[in-house]
Amino acid sequence: MSKFLILTTLSVSLMLGIAHANEEKAPRKNKMSQCNQQAEGKKGDERKAFMKECLSAKATPEDADKRGTQQSKMKTCNAEAKGLKGDERKAKMSECLKA
Repeated sequence: MSKFLILTTLSVSLMLGIAHANEEKAPRKNKMSQCNQQAEGKKGDERKAFMKECLSAKATPEDADKRGTQQSKMKTCNAEAKGLKGDERKAKMSECLKA
């Protein structure tokens, strides 16, 4: 009975580890496909250099804003409503976050 329990626990933890590893690869996979699309038409050393630069590039703040993530929206809206207070700020934030 204890061997069965140990094997079951080990199997479940191994499956969770594999699932987590697959989740981490998704952003890299997306970046690879985006770079491949941009490198269309390039050949040889030119393509190799472009792919190296594209894959090693960090995301810019403009890219984050384009994705429209809630966090980037909050950051932008907070900057716009910096001098406002009370109901005026609340209204500005509400309007900005809905846009």
